[in-house]
Amino acid sequence: MSRIGRMPIAIPAGVTVTIAENNKVTVKGPKGTLERELAPEMSIKEEDGHIIVTRPNDLKRMKSLHGLTRTLINNMVVGVTNGYEKVLEVNGVGYRASKQGKKLTLNLGYSHPVEMEDPEGLETVLEGQNKITVKGIDKEKVGQYAAEIRDKRRPEPYKGKGIKYADETIRRKVGKTGKK
Repeated sequence: MSRIGRMPIAIPAGVTVTIAENNKVTVKGPKGTLERELAPEMSIKEEDGHIIVTRPNDLKRMKSLHGLTRTLINNMVVGVTNGYEKVLEVNGVGYRASKQGKKLTLNLGYSHPVEMEDPEGLETVLEGQNKITVKGIDKEKVGQYAAEIRDKRRPEPYKGKGIKYADETIRRKVGKTGKK
């Protein structure tokens, strides 16, 4: 039995969960509303303030969908109550980030500044010129946008220049050595 899929999801106060046909789950909370269509094979029930996901049989596909479905619903519940955020750091001489309205401008040593527009439902917050925080209620979108920002200039192993996640460690390499 799936250890994750078996665990019930507690619904906090102020959060409403509605399960429509075709397993369309809508979660409403203080931070906003999320909806997602989940695998129709799984049965999702609400019982006394908890959501329980059960699978019909023990086929490999059902086992893998069981834990996934439960985790996706849990991520939605956490998103509408607390929200998600990812912190990125810009390292390098002359590398900086600035923000005007919904436009994030990155100077990353290219001949031109890189401009990115905040997607719907997400916001970027700058602390100083080298810390970018991506905030939102959808875990998937927050992670995706943070990855897109990081992709503009990935950290390199020799000097550690580039955009990295705050909790990421860069494997450093030793540079060239001169002739004797």
